[in-house]
Amino acid sequence: MSDSKAPDASRRSERSRRAIFDAALALVSETGYAKTTIEGIAARAGVGKQTIYRWWPSKAAVLLDAFLDLAARANEALGGTADSEIPDTGDLAADLKYVLRATVDEMNDPAFDRPTRALAAEGIVDPDLGARFTEALLEPQLRYYARRIEAAQAAGDVDPDVDPRIALELLVGPLHHRWAHRTLPLTHGYADALVDQVLRGLSPRP
Repeated sequence: MSDSKAPDASRRSERSRRAIFDAALALVSETGYAKTTIEGIAARAGVGKQTIYRWWPSKAAVLLDAFLDLAARANEALGGTADSEIPDTGDLAADLKYVLRATVDEMNDPAFDRPTRALAAEGIVDPDLGARFTEALLEPQLRYYARRIEAAQAAGDVDPDVDPRIALELLVGPLHHRWAHRTLPLTHGYADALVDQVLRGLSPRP
């Protein structure tokens, strides 16, 4: 009687899914969004294109899930989960510096930088794609900032009249501007200085 076990379909599917995500991110980094195709992703991943179409309707859907997966893995590497809030230690400056430093590291990581630039550029000329990535990737992260600022307002650390959305844009906007235009290097020192200067403006008025 044979002791061999049937192949684990779920593990095989997960290996294929991981290969597809890696291939999609690599190709969009190397050739840009417009030249990335389902056929190219399939060939790079070593799967049939019908395998991809069984799980996703388009290359945009593949890349969206690949980015979500990449972001989740980066978050887990920092000791969190995909649904982690910004830490609330009671020290708003320290909490924001921790998160902005992690964001700087992510922006400087070629695994994030190249595909993000390719998709950001494509999102400008394809509003539907840009809206999908903003809704799925950017807005959830911005809501974490808004909730942390609202908690700081409740604790008396931020002016109650401050608009949390404007406040968070003061923090993340300069990071993205410096990253997008490569005006100056993105460093931890810059992230710390940004937090310090923004919080001066957000402090409660006498």
